[in-house]
Formats: sequence, structure tokens, C-alpha cells
Amino acid sequence: MDRPVHPVRRLAVRLMSDTTGTAGAEVPPRRRRLTRSRRRTLSRGVQYAVFVAAVIAFAATADWGRLQNQFAQADIARRMFPDVITLALKNTVLFTLTGFVVGLVLGMVIALMRLSSVGPYRWVAGVYIEIFRGLPALLIFIFVGVAVPLAFPGTEIIGGTYGKVALALGLVSAAYMAETIRAGIQAVPKGQMEAARSLGFSPARAMISIIVPQAFRIILPPLTNELVLLFKDSSLVLFLGVTLEERELSKFGRDLASQTANSTPILVAGLCYLLVTIPLGFVVRRMEAKAQGAVK
Repeated sequence: MDRPVHPVRRLAVRLMSDTTGTAGAEVPPRRRRLTRSRRRTLSRGVQYAVFVAAVIAFAATADWGRLQNQFAQADIARRMFPDVITLALKNTVLFTLTGFVVGLVLGMVIALMRLSSVGPYRWVAGVYIEIFRGLPALLIFIFVGVAVPLAFPGTEIIGGTYGKVALALGLVSAAYMAETIRAGIQAVPKGQMEAARSLGFSPARAMISIIVPQAFRIILPPLTNELVLLFKDSSLVLFLGVTLEERELSKFGRDLASQTANSTPILVAGLCYLLVTIPLGFVVRRMEAKAQGAVK
């Protein structure tokens, strides 16, 4: 008579047989996963392919003949010169520079008021910044051109149209420059002010002679960006009512486009804007790279 097999022994035999069968079977290979760099390369290739396909589709479906007839008439473009440079571009640059100077001076005052220990100064500066950053620049131009003469009848802004544009652009840009200047001043180490005070400088003299020059080296790139924005905002001068000799690029292009029933003058005016903004953008990138290199 056979002896009964102990349950524990039976379980051990079963486990041994299962292990032997599994070892003899062929294990399927594990699926290879793409590395991060491989996935990045694949994603970039797909993006390039989609972009190229979109460009080809646009080029194939666009009516280039009509576009050329409406935007690229060489004879109309030639008629714009040299006035588009000697008159329109010159006025645009002049409007921009005068507005930038007014905004920089006013923004400096507002920034110092924001940093003042006197409460009313901080409140007034804060209200000014919130109002002029919240309002569209177009409304500021209308306010300067319409509301100021009504509020002060018989008075003329110095410089005529040039003075009005400088005031409008200055009021708008000062709100942004004030915050930029304040951030630059706060970025200067506090030890600079303490060192200046220990040498006998008054707070005002230390701020003007020591702190502000260092702050301006920090904020030079964002100030240049503000100059680019002002250059484009100068197109709002048309809402002030300008003479033929005071037209800037946008007004000059629109007038000629209306006269010729063609959009070529607008395209030429846009290229003149790029003639200034692209070099300024390159300068800003160089200054930012230089500043980052100095920090490293």
C-alpha cells in the first residue's frame, strides 16, 4: 500500500515543475523605449514637416498676381521716395524720441515717489501708474488733443503737434518706465546706499550719484524695448490732426494709399518701421546677453 504524500512535499514538487517549464519556454523580448533625445528629435521633425506643409499649402493657394497688383506696384513705391524717408520717417523718429525723453523724466519722478517714505507720494504714484497702464494709448491721445484745449482755453502746448505727441507718448510710457526704474533701483544692493551714507552722502545725493547710475545699467534692455513700443505707438498721431509736413509713417502711407487706391504705400511704410525696429531688437538682445554673461 502506497504511503500518502505529505501536502507540503506535494506543493514543493509542483513549484519545481512550474519553474522548470518556465525556464524552458522562450521569454519574449522587452519592447525598446525611445530615449528622451530621440523623442525630442522625432517631435521636432514632425513640427518641421507640418510647418513646411503649411507654407507650401499657402504658397500654392495664394493668388500672387492679385497680391502683387495690390501691394507691390514698383512705380507707386518709387513715387514715395525720398519723402517717406526725409519727411515721414524723420517725423516718426522725432515723435518717438521726444515722447521717450518726456516719459523717462516723468517716469523717474514717479519711480522715486513710489519708493518714498511719504505715504501721499506713494499713493499718487500708484494711482497714476494704474490709470495710465490701464487706459489704451488711443484714449490718451484723444484726451491730449481734445480735453486739454477744452480744460485750458486759450493755452497752447509748447511745440504744437510735436509737443502734443511728446506729452501723450510721455504720459503713456511714464507709467511703464516708472515700474521698470523702480525695479532697477531695488535691484541695486542695499549696501551701496549704506556705503554712500557712511561716506557722508545725503540720501538724495547718494540716490542720484550712486544708485540711479547702477540701476540704469540694469534696466537698459527693457528701456530699449519701451523705445520700440513708442516707435510703433507714434502712429496714433493721426488722431491729433496733423498737417502734411507733420505726417508720420502710418499717416503718410494711408494718405497715399487713398490717393492711389493701392496698398503699396502701406507696405512700404511697414518696411520703414522694420528698418528701425529690427536693429533695435538686435541691440536689445545683445545687451540682454551681455547682462546675463556679466551675472554668470
